[in-house]
Amino acid sequence: MRKPLLIFYCLIVYALAQLAWWGILLIQAEPNRKAMILGETAVFVFIFLVGAYHLQKALNKERKLHYQQRNFLLSVTHELKSPLASIKLYLQTIQKRKLDEKQKKAFIANSLKDIERLDDLVENMLIATQIESKSYSFPKEAFNLSDLVEKVADRLQVHTCSSQLINADIEEDITLTGDKFALTSVVTNLIENAVKYSPPCAEVDVKLFAANGQINFQVADHGIGISEEEKSHIFEKFYRVGNEDTRKTKGTGLGLFIVKQVLDKHQAQIKVKNNQPSGTIFEVTFNTYAS
Repeated sequence: MRKPLLIFYCLIVYALAQLAWWGILLIQAEPNRKAMILGETAVFVFIFLVGAYHLQKALNKERKLHYQQRNFLLSVTHELKSPLASIKLYLQTIQKRKLDEKQKKAFIANSLKDIERLDDLVENMLIATQIESKSYSFPKEAFNLSDLVEKVADRLQVHTCSSQLINADIEEDITLTGDKFALTSVVTNLIENAVKYSPPCAEVDVKLFAANGQINFQVADHGIGISEEEKSHIFEKFYRVGNEDTRKTKGTGLGLFIVKQVLDKHQAQIKVKNNQPSGTIFEVTFNTYAS
């Protein structure tokens, strides 16, 4: 990408130099039309520079997207390879060694956790592709949101830490009309993000409650937090908090992109707040609900 940009800048300098040269020749040839020549030259230079600015902006955007896509492919490769290697090891151990029933059940349970992790990754990629191509229809149905949040929190609790990590405060029997599959992805991504960017065994608070004709869903962590500058970018596709060279957390940069797109389709709002003393709070509000 550097070579095309260098050529682009050289062409701009060459074009401006040629313009200045031809302007001087015209003024020398017709000195009585100097004001008109300078005025037209100024207009041309202005239009040329505006065009060059927007072209450079488009090239920088394309370069950034290319960089993000490269990191996305590397992340996906790692996200796929890690659980597959783990599953393979568990199955080979079961096949080659004589294990008691308790050990077998533990290995199979761990393999199922990794399969669920792969399933989440595939679902994220599928729904992100369908949303971007506008081929996803968001079918609506009434379902129990309380049960959904509780099941996701319980499943992710098993993935994280032996001690209590996810504190779930869920009001019972809250019913929402919406796309259950897509909203499951929203709940999963928000809780997974909180766990991912938190220190080991730190608490993540998950709340669901209804008040004033609205449904409120909150996920709060005590992790690294999000800077004010990055808050305006976190819902962009492939964007990930932090520096790509130093970031240690896993992820593809699709989670929050999916969250925002799905919530927009449900006329729901999401706010990003700073937690105290550290961390982030994601607050989702559905304007209407069915009881």
